[in-house]
Amino acid sequence: MATDFFTIDTVLLRRYDVLFVIELERRVVHLLGVTANPNGLWVTQVALNFAAKLEEAGRQVRFLVRDRDTKFTAGFDAVFASIGTEIILTPVRSPRANAFAERLVRTAREDCLDHLLVLSHHHLETVLAEYVEHYNTARPHRGLDLTPPEPTTSLVGRSGAIRRRDVLSGLIHEYELAA
Repeated sequence: MATDFFTIDTVLLRRYDVLFVIELERRVVHLLGVTANPNGLWVTQVALNFAAKLEEAGRQVRFLVRDRDTKFTAGFDAVFASIGTEIILTPVRSPRANAFAERLVRTAREDCLDHLLVLSHHHLETVLAEYVEHYNTARPHRGLDLTPPEPTTSLVGRSGAIRRRDVLSGLIHEYELAA
């Protein structure tokens, strides 16, 4: 897995930090949280919540790649160490060392966030949750032979009427077979 922060500015000039994790093998994204103040307690709590989800699902994460951002505290690292995950720090000023996370940030901005005016914390959380759902279940990925990370249905070999579903108020369109 890889993790990183990125920032979003709202129309009212508030800045929010978004923390996410991406699974490297299947490109599944987990939105961990959005906050205006990413202090050590918040980052540690978010890590605890995610670690609990992993343990409930019976999932073992061997490595977590992250950069040297000061927002990642010793508490964050300790939470992942407690579930047997080794933290791998990227070299200083080497964004290519965390390429999957950096590419996700670029994709989220190009596909979604650059086309919207974010109004508030709640609006940003709603938009990102809907985008992550689309990213994980419907968006094709070249590295996965044009399949989504968690496909809900397969259209291969099936025929019939196609129905369009609008995501993010029509910013993105998904297509599926009509029932």
